[in-house]
Amino acid sequence: MEEATNVLFRIGPLEVTSTVTAMWAIIAVLALVSFLATRNLKEVPGPLQTGAEMAVGALRNFFEGTLGKEHTRKYFPILGTFFVFIIVCNYSGLLPGAGRLKGFAVPTACLSVTAGLGVIAFFTTHVIGIRERGLGHYLASFAKPLILVVLMLPLNLIEQFIRPMSLALRLYGNMYGEETVTEQLYEIFPIGAPLIMQVLSLIFCLLQAIVFTMLLSIYISEALEAEE
Repeated sequence: MEEATNVLFRIGPLEVTSTVTAMWAIIAVLALVSFLATRNLKEVPGPLQTGAEMAVGALRNFFEGTLGKEHTRKYFPILGTFFVFIIVCNYSGLLPGAGRLKGFAVPTACLSVTAGLGVIAFFTTHVIGIRERGLGHYLASFAKPLILVVLMLPLNLIEQFIRPMSLALRLYGNMYGEETVTEQLYEIFPIGAPLIMQVLSLIFCLLQAIVFTMLLSIYISEALEAEE
C-alpha cells in the first residue's frame, strides 16, 4: 500500500515505483564505481583504488571479529554486498530533494525493500549452514538439547523466522522514522534543524548498515558452529 501512490509507469502487469527507479540508479552507480576502481589495478594505486582497498580492508577486519579469517574470506562477498548496498541506499536520503522528488525514494525507507533484504539474509544463513555442516547435522542442531527437544525445536524454528522479520523491521523503522522526522523539521524549521539532522544522519545511516550486517554475520556464525 505504501507504494501504491508513487507508481511512475508500468511494464506489462508490473508497476515501477520511485523506489524501484532509485534502486536502479544506485545499482548502476555501484556497478560503475566498482568497474572504475578495479579495471586497472596497480601496485601503486590511485585515489579510487586506494579508497576501495581501505573500505574492503576495514570491512574484512570487521567481519573477521565474528566469523574468523577463513569464513570471512569465503563469505565476504555476500556480507560486503549487503553492507555497501544498504549504506548507499541509506545515504541516498541525504541527496537534495530525496524522498520528495518524483522518481526517487529512499529504498531502505520502504518496507518491501527491507523485507526483501531480510528474506535474502534468511536463505543466505541457512544455505551456508547446510553447505558447511550437511543437511542432517544442520537440521539436528535445532533439536538441541535432546532432553528438551519437544520444547526447544518449535522455539528454535520460530526464532529463525523472527530473525529476518526483525532485520527488515528494524532497518525500515529506523530509516522511515529518520526520513519522516527530517521532512517534518524541514517544514517547521527550514533553515537550521534540517542541517543538524543531515549531519546526524551521516552517523545514523552508517550505524544501520553496521547493525544489519553485524547481526547477519552473527547468524551465519551460529549456523557454522560445529556440533559439540
